[in-house]
Amino acid sequence: MKSFVAPPALLLALHFASPAAVAGGSSSSTGTDARHYSRATAADRHGRHSRQAALSERVGMASYYRPTQRLASGMPFHASALTAAHRTLPFGTRVRIKHLGNGRWVDVRINDRGPYIAGRIIDLSKAAADVIGMTGRGIARVSMTVLGR
Repeated sequence: MKSFVAPPALLLALHFASPAAVAGGSSSSTGTDARHYSRATAADRHGRHSRQAALSERVGMASYYRPTQRLASGMPFHASALTAAHRTLPFGTRVRIKHLGNGRWVDVRINDRGPYIAGRIIDLSKAAADVIGMTGRGIARVSMTVLGR
C-alpha cells in the first residue's frame, strides 16, 4: 500500500482552518459561518483574494515567556526582540498578534517551539507582550494572522 505525504502548504492550511471549513460547511450570512465568509473574501496585502489568506487566522490564548537557554532554532534568546514560540509554524515565519481585549497588535517572528500548555496557541517574548499590553495578566485572548516568511 502506498503512503500519502501531504504537502506542507496543505498541512498549514488545515492547521488554521476553521472547523466549518474542514467539514465543508457553507458560507452563509449568519452564525459562525459569517465570520468564516468574511475571512474567506478578505484580500491579501497585494489586493488578491485567496483561500490561503483566509485560512491563516486563528483565535486563542497567548502567554509570554522568558527562556534562559538557547531556543529550539539554535539562536540565543533576546528578551528585547519581537519574537514568539509556536508548535508547528516554520522558524522565520512572520505573524501578527492582535490583543482582542484592547485592539493593540504586534508583528513577531517565530524562532522557538511552544507553548506547551493546553489551550494556548502562541508564546510571545516579553517585549512583544509589552507592546500589546498583556504583561499584567500574563495571558490574553488574541487573534494570530500568519503574514508569511
